[in-house]
Amino acid sequence: MDIKIIDVTVHVIKSELDVPFAFSQGWVNKRSATIVEVKTNEGVVGWGEAFCQGLEPPEISAAVIENALKPILLEQSPLDIEVLWHNMYNLTRDFGRKGSVISAISAIDIALWDIAGKYYNQPIHQLLGGAFRKKIKPYATGFYRLKGKGEANRLAEEALSHFENGFDHMKIKLGFGIDDDLKCMETIRNALKNKNVTLMIDTNHAYGRSEALILGKNLEDFRLRWYEEPVVPEDIKGYAELRSKLDIPVAGGENEHTLYGFKSLFENNAIDIAQPDIGSCGGITGAKHIINLAHSFGVEVNPHVWGSAIAQAASIQVIASIPVTHFSVFAREPILEYDQSSHPFRRELLSTPFELENGMLNIPNGKGLGIEVNLETIKKYKTN
Repeated sequence: MDIKIIDVTVHVIKSELDVPFAFSQGWVNKRSATIVEVKTNEGVVGWGEAFCQGLEPPEISAAVIENALKPILLEQSPLDIEVLWHNMYNLTRDFGRKGSVISAISAIDIALWDIAGKYYNQPIHQLLGGAFRKKIKPYATGFYRLKGKGEANRLAEEALSHFENGFDHMKIKLGFGIDDDLKCMETIRNALKNKNVTLMIDTNHAYGRSEALILGKNLEDFRLRWYEEPVVPEDIKGYAELRSKLDIPVAGGENEHTLYGFKSLFENNAIDIAQPDIGSCGGITGAKHIINLAHSFGVEVNPHVWGSAIAQAASIQVIASIPVTHFSVFAREPILEYDQSSHPFRRELLSTPFELENGMLNIPNGKGLGIEVNLETIKKYKTN
């Protein structure tokens, strides 16, 4: 009997935070996730996740999965991953192409790759053609605000804490006013003086072109690895303008979707580094399309990761399989976003959570995503 999809179950999970925190677009009071469980007639189960962008309610992509995608998938072979991706995309094109619809497709796609890995008894990175690296350097994403402004000293202490925990790459959340941003960066730099640390910044598109340029010009001597989301994702010419005027690599794409969206970024020379999120760019299949397209334009790919442990696991598998963009003996490798904000679905969701070893993360070699989902955690936080 051929393997078939017999059920698709969506789990919306939420957890209120004891201490809310802010990024430039608003306050995060709870963490949410849209988890999908795809079951087959042979007992093989795949797990996926739709990334809740920013402050997005998880119920939106959950409704897409339940009402638009599930009917397309039932009784189909989960191994026809590319076929199913195009079926889902084509049959939602008139009301999709962006946002939560593509996030929903991403969740299903991740689950299908998980099933394929378990079916063939291989990790996903092997099905993608093999691992270019056995270990990935993580970078600490943090520096969220607890009050809003005037937190430079606390953020400097956070930087030292990340360094003591083995992180020598850190991404700092800015976008709270240029003066406050610069004060924070100077205080963090002074705290990390004489330490070999690489910094990145992310304003989450808080500024227009002029303010974004002023901030970037004032930070050029920090030798940042990248300047992330300097302007809104719709302003592609703004990205290109900033890229042409700044001596800092410009990064973006966490709010872009599929190779069609990224094609516009590449054609307009808008970014140095593409940051598709596996949970919203079209899943692992979508990321594969984007990576190939990016490399044809000479653009680096460094996926964005801000979801639960399932999205993190999918990103690790993809990052393992990404070729370096500019080959050399000491080529720059992609790094893994390792969110340090409060998130109960990161460690609790896995029976065996990811652990860093000497500041690096080893690529799992288990079947599929290489994880075992803790069902009790889903029951504990499930709302639907």
